[in-house]
Amino acid sequence: MLTKIARWWWGDFHEGELKKFGLLSLIFGLVIGVYWFLRPLKDSVFSSVVGADYIPRAKMLSLVVVFPLVLIYSKMVDMFPRQRMFYALCTIYGLLALVFAFCMNHADIGLASGARPDNWWGWGWYVYVESFGSLIVALFWAFTADTTKPDAAARGYPLVAFGGQIGNIVGPSALIFIMKYFAHIELTAEGEMPAGGAAQSAMVHAGAVVLAAVIMGMIMLLVKFFMSSIPKEQLVGYHAKSDHQESEPGFFEGLRLIFSSGYLIGIFAIISFYEIIVTVLDFNFKTLASAQFTVHHQLTEYLAYYGMMVGVVSMLSIILGINKIQRSLGLGASLALLPILIAVAVLTFKSYPIVSVLFWIMVFSKAVNYALNQPSMKQLYIPTSKDAKYKSQAFIEMYGSRGSKAMGSTVNLWRKTFMQKYGAIAGLEQFITMCTFASLGIIGIWLPVTFYLGRTFKKAVDEKRVVC
Repeated sequence: MLTKIARWWWGDFHEGELKKFGLLSLIFGLVIGVYWFLRPLKDSVFSSVVGADYIPRAKMLSLVVVFPLVLIYSKMVDMFPRQRMFYALCTIYGLLALVFAFCMNHADIGLASGARPDNWWGWGWYVYVESFGSLIVALFWAFTADTTKPDAAARGYPLVAFGGQIGNIVGPSALIFIMKYFAHIELTAEGEMPAGGAAQSAMVHAGAVVLAAVIMGMIMLLVKFFMSSIPKEQLVGYHAKSDHQESEPGFFEGLRLIFSSGYLIGIFAIISFYEIIVTVLDFNFKTLASAQFTVHHQLTEYLAYYGMMVGVVSMLSIILGINKIQRSLGLGASLALLPILIAVAVLTFKSYPIVSVLFWIMVFSKAVNYALNQPSMKQLYIPTSKDAKYKSQAFIEMYGSRGSKAMGSTVNLWRKTFMQKYGAIAGLEQFITMCTFASLGIIGIWLPVTFYLGRTFKKAVDEKRVVC
């Protein structure tokens, strides 16, 4: 029955492919699931032990740390088989998870000790989760591409992506369950934590991180099972000797290629515009949420619910056919939908700067990006050279995206300055006003760029030529 459903939904798999992509879908689901399990903990734990106001600095720190990590990873992935990299990274991240679990439950520096800007492990925790999302997901797709031929990828990748969407829902849902039923602590009449409540909450958070380490061990075992159970003929990818030399993603070469082509600059721009604006919105959402939910487990549960709803809305968008927008109106219209939605989100936040409104703003902004914008973005690389596909795409996705987040975090640092100069309420209003006008100005550039990319893409495909 499952085979019939899979073939009806994704296509007619060849012999052995359904097992292969089914296992890859399960592995990817666990990878995304554990990431979205840790992601709400990243923000709630950091806010509790360091302070929500320091999130912009933490994003900048993660940018500084992740850059050399990605460069080291890129070299190592060329030196060792992908499955061994999986074993190594899952072991390292699993052991680090146990170290952070110990820190969370520590009496002097743990969650129960309160927020301090000099709490070193809180900064390390933020970078840990950020780097996990960058490295493990990139490794999975490198591993998958290394063992898949192009024609099989067309049949199997949608099934793998579907597994990721399931993980996006199940991971935060599991965290909600843990916080709701294991960290259920009744507050006093004054809204304060009862005696022993902080220690109990810290213990539950530590237990959740231990569970994440166990799941990482399961990922490693599944990869090992995958390598031993899938026939060797199913583990052959597309490898041409000349192509391998061109696919080395050099940092400065990728940068040079981008600035030699208006098309690639356009791709870089629309990714950057999205990340800058959403980073500002996300920071306001997290700070307002941490101010409303002052108890550790309540903030974690709320952010986990947010992550779950992003997955639900994203999956519903795909099931209901949001991708038909591109087939009906073209790639340009598909890319233009996100800046229009972000403009509505920015104006809505300006009118209603409250956490409940920001919750849904962030849910729909993230979901539409995952369900429509990112698949459309990947297609922009089709009419480009191999150098552009590999080197420029590596620079844009690994470095451009994180650099834009750091730029958005620089804007967020002004929030505290405005509030200190003009007062908490008036300062926040002026900061939001400044961000609104700046965001609308960026969107005013973003929209024409999407139409330019759409027209250039269509013309190149129609003429069967390479853009750059």
